[in-house]
Amino acid sequence: MPGTRISELVRMWIDGWIVSRGSSEPVEEPWGWTIDVGQPKHVARHVLPEPTEADVRKIVAATSAPGTWLKLFAEDKSVLPWIGPGWRRDLPGFLMTRHLAPERTGIPAGYTLTGWTRGGVSRVLVRTRDGHFAARGQVAHSGAHVVVDQVETAAEHRRKGLGALVMRTLHNTAYEAGARTGLLVGTPEGRALYSSLGWTTHSPMASLWYEPSDTDQQ
Repeated sequence: MPGTRISELVRMWIDGWIVSRGSSEPVEEPWGWTIDVGQPKHVARHVLPEPTEADVRKIVAATSAPGTWLKLFAEDKSVLPWIGPGWRRDLPGFLMTRHLAPERTGIPAGYTLTGWTRGGVSRVLVRTRDGHFAARGQVAHSGAHVVVDQVETAAEHRRKGLGALVMRTLHNTAYEAGARTGLLVGTPEGRALYSSLGWTTHSPMASLWYEPSDTDQQ
């Protein structure tokens, strides 16, 4: 999406992500958004599309609840010096987009594919013919765009084209529903797959969560 600001892309991603995860509506902050997620180890998250040292240090100083996450759209090396004790680093992410168009799909021998849509989320499930889990993924619909989420392939079924099958099926499902733009935040490993399928990287994303140890709290 040439010419689109990172903050606009991040907001589009958020709009789909909250549908995908069933989270709260985002609360607008001077530096970005806060989202209640409501899970024991992921209570809430603060999303900063253009993080500054002052904003990050202020959030970190005010955080006391374990399970609070930071999603900072910058490289790890830029933001880690701003983070205090008790914060754990997750894998970095990459904000990516793609124009959607119909694609051919083919199911590898020995596998079956199932798909369904409920509550604004379309899911794809790949299993072996014996019913064992092999791969999955989902897209959340938000107007003219979708957000791809929770794409995974079981370790014993990798390098068989199942990730590409899931993604192409999700592309087609989204396109048929009227979406023309896809967004996602991928892991370093996922980025290679998405890039091969025509996705463009717009920004890195540092991901951290607060889980203080007894030593950190002394």
